[in-house]
Amino acid sequence: MARPVLWRAGAARKDAAPRLAHLDRDRPLVEAAQADPTQFDALYRRYLAPVYSYAYYELGDHHAAEDATEKTFLAALTNLERFEDRARPADGDGSSTFKVWLFQIARNTIANERRALRRHRTAPLDAAALARDPLDVERDATRRDEAAAAWRAVGKLPDDRRKAVVLRFVDELSTAEIAGVLGRSEGAVRVLIHRALRSVARELEPKPKPIRRGRTER
Repeated sequence: MARPVLWRAGAARKDAAPRLAHLDRDRPLVEAAQADPTQFDALYRRYLAPVYSYAYYELGDHHAAEDATEKTFLAALTNLERFEDRARPADGDGSSTFKVWLFQIARNTIANERRALRRHRTAPLDAAALARDPLDVERDATRRDEAAAAWRAVGKLPDDRRKAVVLRFVDELSTAEIAGVLGRSEGAVRVLIHRALRSVARELEPKPKPIRRGRTER
């Protein structure tokens, strides 16, 4: 469990009053990796699955998701010395500013991959929803159709709304973490998710069946 630690804001200000900050859950792993890059493997193993999941839901292509995932971790390792731990007491125990920083890199990497795939994209977003859970093959066709319809609706959302939904309900990031990834306020993220869910709900509403009129006899 995270424990509170004392630190001083600004190394140059020796007279600054100590402030209370919660220990970032990834701080020991980050510091170890900064001292010895071979220790980065622990961070890689911790976040490989969620980063890949995010990339796959955004790209809908296994190979592109794998490329984006590897590029994300390579960029993180290359720039690890530049990472700044910005944990705040308000974030609470178990928070990770490294996680937010890593997903910011992933967001930019995925955007580049999306541009590269735009001309010859073959796998729609709804395929990602079905492929993620191997139990889908054993479920009835109705449930698969409902899942596909839901993710088709998510795929139609504006860019930031779609990202917010995937980060919240696929990767299970908190609104504070999503705010850090998207560069928005927490309030703005809540609005994005609320509007996204309303749009998806409207898209999934049953459409009225057209009324067929019989032929009139002469």
